[in-house]
Amino acid sequence: MNDILIAGKVEASTDAQGISTISFFHPSHNSLPGALLTQLAETITSVGQEPATKVIILRSEGDRTFCAGASFDELLAIENEAQGLTFFSGFAKVINACRTCPKIIIGRVQGKAIGGGVGVAAATDYCFATQQAAVKLSELIIGIGPFVVGPAVERKIGNAAFAQLALDATEFRSAEWAQEKGLYATLTDSIEALDAAVAAFAAKLVGYHPEALAELKRVLWHGTENWDTLLAERAAISGRLALSDFTRNAIQQFKTR
Repeated sequence: MNDILIAGKVEASTDAQGISTISFFHPSHNSLPGALLTQLAETITSVGQEPATKVIILRSEGDRTFCAGASFDELLAIENEAQGLTFFSGFAKVINACRTCPKIIIGRVQGKAIGGGVGVAAATDYCFATQQAAVKLSELIIGIGPFVVGPAVERKIGNAAFAQLALDATEFRSAEWAQEKGLYATLTDSIEALDAAVAAFAAKLVGYHPEALAELKRVLWHGTENWDTLLAERAAISGRLALSDFTRNAIQQFKTR
């Protein structure tokens, strides 16, 4: 197996206040292969069920890219629709884990978010970012579309803004644009300020009634009860398109740039 596919990690810790931090990393700009996506989804679920956890911070390591989306190496290795469904279900698992987690999830986005990375940011309940945290949905460039992350992104920023991101696939939108549309709640001018703001907000949340937070979480995600089925259907669309000559050629060209 390609070493780049098995690299990376997911880590979790909980402090004395009940603030749980889940961190992911992959050396390829925090792009996430399927195994790492599954581990991240399972970690969100398990940490969210821990009685000691009162609030969750979801973050990645590094200072340039929050998450560059899915692994191109794995995408090129897809040989049939079943494998395609499995591959594209990775981000669906993470989004649904965030959705069904009973604890409030704070997003900490320190750098660019691309493709599935935008979906992860959108799946958090309250997201902080730096001014360097530009966003792009680049899926059309390689012959697929942002089908799996679409429901999460559209829920946060609305259909019109989602269409702008999805169709203008070659261009980044600024962090200020993402804040204006509702993806980010707060922007900071540095990673140090970002961490301070996230920590202060998390400390504030742990002082609230935990049942009230759990009920609010259910209210915030009302209307998404069908997402287990919906995101699987969207993953199947991407899986089918990934087998096309157009997509395979586009990915090869993209990788050689």
